[in-house]
Amino acid sequence: MKYKALILTLLAAGTLQAQTAHYRIQTDQPRQTIDCFSASDGWSMQHIGLWSPDVQNQAADWLFSTENDAKGQPKGIGLSLWRFNVGAGSQEQGDASQIGSRWTRGECFLNADGTYNWNKQQGQRNFLRLAKERGVNRFLAFLNSAPVYYTQNGLATNTGRDGTFNLRPECYDDFVRYMADVIEGVEKHDGIKFNYICPFNEPDGHWNWIGPKQEGTPATNREIARTAKLLSKEFVKRGIDTQILVSESSDYRCMFATHETDWQRGYQIQTFFNPDSTETYLGDTPNVPRMMAGHSYWTNTPLSDLRNYRIQLRDTLDKFGVDFWQTEVCIMGNDEEIGGGGGFDPTMKTALYVARVIHHDLVYANARSWQWWRAAGDDYKDGLIRYHSNKDLTDGSVSDSKLLWALGNYSRFIRPGAVRMAIEAKDASGKIIPEGDTDQKGLMCSAYKNTDGKWAIVVINYANEDKQFAFDLDVPGVTAWQPYRTSDAANESLMPLPTLPKEETAVIPARSIVTFVSK
Repeated sequence: MKYKALILTLLAAGTLQAQTAHYRIQTDQPRQTIDCFSASDGWSMQHIGLWSPDVQNQAADWLFSTENDAKGQPKGIGLSLWRFNVGAGSQEQGDASQIGSRWTRGECFLNADGTYNWNKQQGQRNFLRLAKERGVNRFLAFLNSAPVYYTQNGLATNTGRDGTFNLRPECYDDFVRYMADVIEGVEKHDGIKFNYICPFNEPDGHWNWIGPKQEGTPATNREIARTAKLLSKEFVKRGIDTQILVSESSDYRCMFATHETDWQRGYQIQTFFNPDSTETYLGDTPNVPRMMAGHSYWTNTPLSDLRNYRIQLRDTLDKFGVDFWQTEVCIMGNDEEIGGGGGFDPTMKTALYVARVIHHDLVYANARSWQWWRAAGDDYKDGLIRYHSNKDLTDGSVSDSKLLWALGNYSRFIRPGAVRMAIEAKDASGKIIPEGDTDQKGLMCSAYKNTDGKWAIVVINYANEDKQFAFDLDVPGVTAWQPYRTSDAANESLMPLPTLPKEETAVIPARSIVTFVSK
């Protein structure tokens, strides 16, 4: 088959006599289809969603808008899915919840007498509306714990327990009915349909075993499978088509092997999607897609692990014919290259580090979706937006970050249904450069064709020097490129640059990200 290829020529910065690499986007070698980019309302929007309309609208514009201003500057990063944290009732328990921070407690729609209060979680529901108003049409509900009325210790945290599911054995049916009620209730009262639900969050994570920083519970694979099957039956009975995702693993290594745990929480891909796993097989369960959800924590350093763990993950997924969503990550203590998670960082230091993770999750793990942890945070590297709250949490302000806009280099221009294409790189002598699309300390590039026929090419320059990037293209209908650049310059947050004719050379500045959109 004749290639319909886009050839990109990279010239090493500063000199033409240096090695030259040629990049061919192989349009006859599609990789994964991209479903969405996302972040969550976790812990933050329950408060920010009750602040002044100006603050709410500014945050919502940054997160969800796909509009441009009069100068062509994107108003926001255009997230295409929004994650909604279904609380378990620790907020109502107050200090008795044993969760010290009011920020990390969650309200619950369910009352102790079994009735529902659909006025709960109002701040978060306001952001459901704000997202929908700005064009978001996919929503995901995730739970960290069953309602406190159903848990073994009466808490939404696992304090004082072992590594099993913090749910009373007689409450499995109550729990799945509750999840179905929430899906139907939010759609009835807010007009928001949850396309996906994640009943568990990091069930293999050791923090979940001891508490009490936040809502959470561990669970074994058998407990996860039992819950998913019961929830599937409840959905089928009610005619609910929401998809049930498993299992939001805390570590990729638990998905294809075991890591700091035992067999009851490891080998999750095989456990849920190998028919030989008769007690836990979910491959023929209605409403359960053949897909795993996992979190990109703890596997991003050193650079060899950043690459190799994702190759192992993809190999296992491919072996069993399973798709993959990366559904949560932020900066942790082992991310030493950028100083760990403490302290909010509005600069490109964190933004580039995360962009490199995005690139590896998409290119090596073939993730169909990439999702950040929480949309807004305070003095920690876990928020796309920084919030500044008064003491009683009733009002405040928000500010953006380069991390927000770095994610936007992907989410704003790679839309649902886009297909990632393979890239082949050759040196000046015509020899193929293995994995030439990924220089972990230099240029990393990936290419996508959207459903409307437009191309988006994302180029990360991790190096401390500029790189030249020249296009020699052979794609029918593409005559020029619109670049958008994010860097540490004050005005460069998806800043539109002059149109680039298809055969001209572009400069990728040091420590920047540029997305080229075809015209």
